[in-house]
Amino acid sequence: MNGFAALYHQRLRRDGLQLALWIGITALLAFAAYAGVKDSFGTEQDRQSLLVAAIANPVILLFRGLPSGAGEGAFIAFLIVPFLCMLAAFMSSFLAVRHTRADEETGRAELVGGTPAGRMLPTVVTLVHGLIANLVLALLTALALVAAGLEAAGSFVVGSAAGVVGVFFLGLGLLTSQLMRTSRGANTVSVTVLLVTYLLAGIGNALGTPSDDLQRMESSWLTWLSPFGWAENSRPFADDDLWPLVLCTLVGIAFAVAAIALQSIRDVGSSFVAERAGRVDAHAALGSMTALVWRLSAGSIIGWAIGGAISGLLATTLASVVEEVSAENPSIEAVLNQMMASQGSIEQGLLTTFFVMIGILAACAGVQTITRARQEETHGTAELVLATPIDRVRWLFDFVIVGFAAIVIILAAGLGAASVGIALNDGDPDLYRSAVTVALGQVVAASVFLVLTALVFVLAPRGTIAVGWSLVLLAAVIGLFGPIFGMPENVTWLSPVAAAPVPVTDGVDVRGLWWLLGAIVVAGAASFGLMRRRELAAGG
Repeated sequence: MNGFAALYHQRLRRDGLQLALWIGITALLAFAAYAGVKDSFGTEQDRQSLLVAAIANPVILLFRGLPSGAGEGAFIAFLIVPFLCMLAAFMSSFLAVRHTRADEETGRAELVGGTPAGRMLPTVVTLVHGLIANLVLALLTALALVAAGLEAAGSFVVGSAAGVVGVFFLGLGLLTSQLMRTSRGANTVSVTVLLVTYLLAGIGNALGTPSDDLQRMESSWLTWLSPFGWAENSRPFADDDLWPLVLCTLVGIAFAVAAIALQSIRDVGSSFVAERAGRVDAHAALGSMTALVWRLSAGSIIGWAIGGAISGLLATTLASVVEEVSAENPSIEAVLNQMMASQGSIEQGLLTTFFVMIGILAACAGVQTITRARQEETHGTAELVLATPIDRVRWLFDFVIVGFAAIVIILAAGLGAASVGIALNDGDPDLYRSAVTVALGQVVAASVFLVLTALVFVLAPRGTIAVGWSLVLLAAVIGLFGPIFGMPENVTWLSPVAAAPVPVTDGVDVRGLWWLLGAIVVAGAASFGLMRRRELAAGG
């Protein structure tokens, strides 16, 4: 038992700050949601109008929850439950990989395994550590809603929904750590599953059946293939149905048990999914540092690009879904006609919404590339490269260049797929121009995260991973929720993805383009200038 306590204490010391940030941001988002809804949608009529608009435009349901009524609690759950669950999912999957596969890569797992703790106890401690972290997240999220003034029962269902999705991805992270050879591979698989299941729940909601008064949506069967869908179908403040949450918890625990079973039959450092065998002799193209960075990052970039292409295709093909739903329900058709009359083309709105998501994917790819530089530094391989004529500035520059190439590739994949969708739907030239505009704007927005993460890498290398990913998540929350929470436009534009230029009826709204470009220049110059004087920081 002393070994268990010592290992758990060690994990708390390593994760204390990160868990405090993840859990604090989640609880703060829940609390802020109440204040934002109170200010922006203070009356039941206001909330009913937004629900009608959401059900009338199913694409909105891709990025929100499941409508369950216009009551304050149910409305807040519709807006934020998927994002609370997403924060818990990221926290849990990163925690699982950090203390399993990442510890094997750095040699910590082998050292601990040589003590009386053995090989299996550290994984069990990690599982308990993650379960307790999700329990705390669930409780604090629920208490934040109760403190805001909502009823306790529904508040605890919201907190439980976020917590059990965290448990699902905790188990998934433990499992992918056994399957994949590297922590980067395990994280990539976990994040891919996260994004796919999030989108699956949204599509399932969008294809669901609305009630006659357009206040409630019954999700389709697709939603039940996703842990996010299970969480949303608990319907906090409406039905308070706990059995989908029990299902989510059981699947997460099953993943964890499978992970422990797999670990017991493999050697330290091995994996069940073998890495691709390398060439006996290096290809001539690997003669440069840029090519080496590309070789290290190509697999994850391809994965992000596939996500961008899927999102781009959906951006221009879901208009037919909107038309089909509106044809079946005259009330929805009337709302859509009103929306198009006051806001312009629905297709243009879909492009902007989806390309914001693609921009977030591109930002993730850029951040992941810079965190790869940090991993090379902590693993000692950067020191080997820097022993050659390549200097530190050139070394960092190549990671930034490959990160920028990743951003361009992902948005180009989204743009290409969107163009195919446009071609399949009458080929409107205005939509082509809109797609190019919004894609270029998101290239600029994602590049801000790239250079800011590079600057953090130079100034505070130990915080590279935590700060880089936190910046993306915070910007996504502000960009997607700022208008709903009644934030002023200037505050919303602190999120690069929201400040990027967008197409409008009579041209292009540049929004915060100039400060975005300025931030790229300043942060980029500072990164390279300070890197010249920075020594290697090999500590984990």
